[in-house]
Amino acid sequence: MQVILLERVAKLGQMGEVVDVKPGYARNFLLPQGKALSASKANIEAFEQQKAQLEARNLETKKEAEALAEKLDGQQFIVIRSASDAGSLYGSVTTRDAAEAATEAGFSIDRKQVVLQPIKELGLHKVTVVLHPEVDATIELNVARSEEEAELQASGKSIQELAAEEEAAAEFEIAELFDDIGAATSDDADLAEAVAEESEEDPASGDQEDTAGRG
Repeated sequence: MQVILLERVAKLGQMGEVVDVKPGYARNFLLPQGKALSASKANIEAFEQQKAQLEARNLETKKEAEALAEKLDGQQFIVIRSASDAGSLYGSVTTRDAAEAATEAGFSIDRKQVVLQPIKELGLHKVTVVLHPEVDATIELNVARSEEEAELQASGKSIQELAAEEEAAAEFEIAELFDDIGAATSDDADLAEAVAEESEEDPASGDQEDTAGRG
């Protein structure tokens, strides 16, 4: 099926080009979203009459998109999710979640503008946001189980490194506990030994106590 493009479409063509596409792609995506018209003689003539207006509108929206891209590009947004200790999410982070996170931070983003495969692991994930057919931005989703964990991930630590640190800290606490118990036991033994030695070195005290008792 032939269509005439009303805007640039990635991997397909520029505004005004007549291209061949699969009928399903045209009916389900290009035509209903206003990205193209069927390439009939009447539509081609209508496009030529409106071409200047379409190009002016495209230029205006492109400038607006570029201004937004400057602010949005490189931004990081935190998404809190439940996950296993190994980092696997109980569920996934979708285009809707990404759009909502950006919108809550003050950027008006629609889920249809977000390009990503569902995220199923904790960590930092790069995501593309298409702001205009010719303009996109890259954001980062910081998927974590808590705000504290998100801060640590933002500093460059992976979930595996965080887990290893927690395990090492737990092992250190256990080792310290056993050291304290061992030290206390040693002190008790030293005290008992000292008392025993003192009794052996001063047997007279015991004889004096016996004599006093007989008197």
